[in-house]
Amino acid sequence: MSSDTDRTALGLSALLGTAAVAHLAAPHVFDAALPDWLPGRKRDWAVGSGFAELACAALVAHPRSRRAGGYAAAALFVAVFPGNLHMAAEARSPRARAVTLLRLPLQVPLVWWGWRVGRRA
Repeated sequence: MSSDTDRTALGLSALLGTAAVAHLAAPHVFDAALPDWLPGRKRDWAVGSGFAELACAALVAHPRSRRAGGYAAAALFVAVFPGNLHMAAEARSPRARAVTLLRLPLQVPLVWWGWRVGRRA
């Protein structure tokens, strides 16, 4: 495995770990991003996504589990896309809507990044 592959994987792991800390430290911030059609409490979903990000970060960080972690990260990025759409649709100001709409296309390279890490592992 090349050091470039390791750097790519560790970068993804760092991104996921940072997102996990944000979701676990302040889950209330993410409540508004969650669609009302999800069953259960929004807070549980926000915390659960933090744990999912943490698990993906750990899997991606270790070479033996990197393949599964990369694919899991790609799937996670796809799974959170409805929340991103919900945030854009429910934005309360034109500026917030613009920011959330500009963020939507960023999911594509994130999915690709996870897939690439899984494939190269």
